[in-house]
Amino acid sequence: MSNVSHSSARRRLLRGLALAGGAAVLSGCVSALPASGPAPGRFVRRELTSNGRRYAYQVFVPSAQLPRPLPAVLFLHGSGERGDDGEKQIHAGLGPYVRAHAADFPALVVFPQSPEGESWEGDTAMMALATLDAATAEFDGDRSRTSLTGMSRGGYGTWSLALREPTRFAALVPVCGGITPPGSRPDLEDLFVESTRAAGDPFAEAARRLRDIPVWIFHGALDDVVLPEQSRRMHVALRDVGADVRYTEFPDANHNSWDATYRTEALWPWLFAQKR
Repeated sequence: MSNVSHSSARRRLLRGLALAGGAAVLSGCVSALPASGPAPGRFVRRELTSNGRRYAYQVFVPSAQLPRPLPAVLFLHGSGERGDDGEKQIHAGLGPYVRAHAADFPALVVFPQSPEGESWEGDTAMMALATLDAATAEFDGDRSRTSLTGMSRGGYGTWSLALREPTRFAALVPVCGGITPPGSRPDLEDLFVESTRAAGDPFAEAARRLRDIPVWIFHGALDDVVLPEQSRRMHVALRDVGADVRYTEFPDANHNSWDATYRTEALWPWLFAQKR
């Protein structure tokens, strides 16, 4: 009888150990599972037809956890990103910064692509504005908190599109751009803002028409492509008409001042605080 009891007790002990071991394994599996969290923002490709021509563009859509409607940013690339692949424009300037901060960048960002050999004027300007409108409607962008930024040829485009639509944007961030031809190379004589070209003082005319929009201008002091005098003159012209304008000149930067610009921590809270 005692042997039967001993055997039963031993079987109960083994079963208990097995159950305990199984629970330990299950517990280990649970603790090894990755913690779930909100999905980061993502880039999506879109296309539209403007004036009978098909264009590809990209949109950065923030995490679904962020409240809607979203602040929106229209980004205009430089000469080197022109084309029709719908990709190059997200690999220089604002795109790499947004990608590195995809988990928490709080705004919708629209990346149109200018065709080869064109500036942000005429049909290309209309296309860029159409991509902004389409993305704003599809992804719940906030029209009252929409800003415009661009670099180099896109810096010129920032001034140009703002002059075309002076009530559309809550803030402007032109980077190494300008108003008149940059004065550095003959091959860049096509680089100017069309709507102020005939004015006696194109800088004063642009400032007069844009004085109600907050602006933060950025440029590199060593820029030998678009000379910093372009941004310096525009800063003075805006200041003279009482505009809300800031100017940052990076003393050691050449033409590539866009990386330093978009890494400027104070830029983003300032930009997203602007509202029409």
